[in-house]
Amino acid sequence: MLRLGLMAVLAGCVGIAPAIGQEKSNLKWKFEKDKSFFQKMTTTTKQNMKVGDNEVKQDQAQTFYFSWTPIKQEGDTWELKQRIEGVTMSIDIGGNKIGYDSTKDSGESANPLSEFFKALKGSEFVITLNTKENKVTKITGRDEFIRKMVVSNPQMQSLLDKILNEQALKDMAEPTFGAIPGHEVTKGDAKSGTWKRSSTFDLGPIGKYENTYTYTYEGKDKALDKIKVDLNLVYKAGESTAGGLPFKITSADLKSKTAGGSILFDPAKGRVEKSSTNLTVDGSLTIEIGGQSTKVILSQTQDTIVDTLDANPLTPALPVVPVVPGATTPVKRAVVPPAPPVVPPVTKPETKKEAEKTPAPVKTEEKKK
Repeated sequence: MLRLGLMAVLAGCVGIAPAIGQEKSNLKWKFEKDKSFFQKMTTTTKQNMKVGDNEVKQDQAQTFYFSWTPIKQEGDTWELKQRIEGVTMSIDIGGNKIGYDSTKDSGESANPLSEFFKALKGSEFVITLNTKENKVTKITGRDEFIRKMVVSNPQMQSLLDKILNEQALKDMAEPTFGAIPGHEVTKGDAKSGTWKRSSTFDLGPIGKYENTYTYTYEGKDKALDKIKVDLNLVYKAGESTAGGLPFKITSADLKSKTAGGSILFDPAKGRVEKSSTNLTVDGSLTIEIGGQSTKVILSQTQDTIVDTLDANPLTPALPVVPVVPGATTPVKRAVVPPAPPVVPPVTKPETKKEAEKTPAPVKTEEKKK
């Protein structure tokens, strides 16, 4: 009986061992008023379009630098100011290259696309975030943003009004925060270890993107929490030609072939430290131009990497002061002013009467006598 009892206890211990060893973490954003953090988002896209016997290849690389500053909190709601600190882009369409770099004078000739990117720098939005659901409930700054975009190309006003409405801007901002569940998760747990989120990017006449994200907590990667991301994307054609487009997408059969990535979350800082996403889309579009329909075969691969930083990566670093061999301290570049001359203390002159009262010093020989 005792032996059976011990075996039962051991069996019970074996049964609960995996539960004891399960990794847990509280994945929740943390903000501190007026303490900014920065993000560098780099996207590379390779696109291959085939129209009849003609094939057009396009390579694109762009990097956005954002700053995020928490400015106000009310309960579970935070207001954050987002600012576009800089933009770089390089596009090669069939051998025709266009480039722009806001961080330096690239010397590239002006063109409508580079002027568009140039106008992005310095744009600001105020985003209202419900941290309980990690959902963007409000965004301001749209009107000023549109105004800057159309300065160089007023014909884009109608199109931008359609594709960059307030809901579209909220949908674009939400993935930054929406991937984090805001509660404790457990590795391997079907209920708390996996969560989903759906979003729709409605770009009016350009079309609609319906995204379904599945997140799975994979445990610790050193001091960070690792989250696996699976994405299912479906594209639907736009329903009208409104917005001044010279063409209309009448039908589409575009779906994600491979899509996913990973997120590294810093629980100590309460923020996403790094994320990477890979997306491959294949399919076809039917485009109508001047009443004539054309079928386009499309294949596109897109990679996006986002890094979060404490300091603005565009701020020049302080110069490194060289160290002289054998010296224990670095040589200072600043000119050190000479030390002021040492002035001896001035003794107050004695009056005649005081001098008479003061006994003369006794010589050593007289003192011996």
